[in-house]
Amino acid sequence: MVNGKMLYVSASPHLRSTVTTRRIMLDVILALMPALIASAVLFGPRTLLVTAVSVSTAILSEYAARKLMKRSATIGDLSAIVTGLLVAFNLPATIPLWIAAVGSFFAIVVVKQFFGGIGQNFANPAIVARIVLLLSFGAQMTNWVAPFTWKTTPVTGATPLALLGTDEQLPSLLQLFLGEHGGCLGETCAAALLLGGLYLLLRRVISPIIPVSYIGTVAVLMLLKGHGDLHFVAYELLSGGLLLGAIFMATDYSTSPLNSKARLIFGIGCGLLTCVMRLFASMAEGVSFAILIMNLLVPFLERLTAPKPFGTPKKEKKEKKEAAKA
Repeated sequence: MVNGKMLYVSASPHLRSTVTTRRIMLDVILALMPALIASAVLFGPRTLLVTAVSVSTAILSEYAARKLMKRSATIGDLSAIVTGLLVAFNLPATIPLWIAAVGSFFAIVVVKQFFGGIGQNFANPAIVARIVLLLSFGAQMTNWVAPFTWKTTPVTGATPLALLGTDEQLPSLLQLFLGEHGGCLGETCAAALLLGGLYLLLRRVISPIIPVSYIGTVAVLMLLKGHGDLHFVAYELLSGGLLLGAIFMATDYSTSPLNSKARLIFGIGCGLLTCVMRLFASMAEGVSFAILIMNLLVPFLERLTAPKPFGTPKKEKKEKKEAAKA
């Protein structure tokens, strides 16, 4: 008792934040809206239908899975909506709706709920769903449609990365920045993705360490590959799912490191693996596989870079003291 008041000892944490999972997920949803609007303009209203199917399947799958597993309902935290949006953003506009539903179901039930729910999944659900769909439905997942052709007759076209090394005309950097090229719904418009990323940074929802180290690593390696050609570097940065992956999926709280040093290594690793796959593998894109591999390595990164408690003696001093006592 101090000054007539009782003092109580409680378990940590002693400092509690007012930030909730629901608020964080709402910010992520708002940050994804520019890319969703851009995809609807570029690829037509069917993108909204694909997104609606993906999101609704994610919500229903989470509700049903939690109910069957006799766990408390979690659809109120909005994380299922974020997963549904990200799954849709990794699909082409021409994807059959049932495949979009399968992707969201797999992401929520298999990758997320089978491992305990939000915060306990080993990898980003949308990333794993994209890889599974790509391996299972390769033709449908690579059936890209050219932008603005939905107004007349849809015309299929290759992605910018697939055009590299061919005789076909490449999109300009401005077209890449505005998303005027083939690709998945949420990965084409770099301007919209950067706008969403800036919003998340200003809201302090994400740390800049992973996106900057990821994109920076790709920029440096591609600069070396292109022998100093800045146009080649910009082309690689604005193409494919690099910005979508670096800003919205590599920064996932559950599957990315907690401390700054581990985050830096994580981002560099993602960038290195992405470049290796783009330059030396048979696939034009490597973002999904790079992030998945680094997700699996997060526990090891956390263990290797765990900060020492304040006052912990260095190993050498500790050994000297033990030797002196002996």
